[in-house]
Amino acid sequence: MSRPPPASRAAYRWFMPITTRFMDNDAFAHVNNVIYYSWIDTAVNRFLIDNGLLDLLTSPVIAVVAESGCRYLSQIAYPEGVTVGLRIARLGGSSVRYELGIFREDDDQASAEGHFVHVYVDRATMRPVPIPEPTRAVMQTITV
Repeated sequence: MSRPPPASRAAYRWFMPITTRFMDNDAFAHVNNVIYYSWIDTAVNRFLIDNGLLDLLTSPVIAVVAESGCRYLSQIAYPEGVTVGLRIARLGGSSVRYELGIFREDDDQASAEGHFVHVYVDRATMRPVPIPEPTRAVMQTITV
């Protein structure tokens, strides 16, 4: 079975630089797989916070993770710099599928590609609710 080639930076709409840390490397001298998930989570939530779409303590509607995944394509190691690219592949009624590219240094092709599905819920009841319109409007700016 043939795998699709890694996406380029041009496939993403929003970017966030991340500094690797010495502790990110594992015994094999490359960034451990769990760190990639941390970068994915950080980039999605930073996009929401930077755009005024999430107040971690008081938002009545919050997004919870329903699904995530990552495909590893080439190694990254400390002290390399990383940039995470973000786009929205599907914007539903109460859910959103983010796709992310993790790029080493100035590479144009992703070293890893991940996805992250948020479902919007009422904080008090934890039941799904429609994505708020102001949130949807900002999300449409990075939807492909």
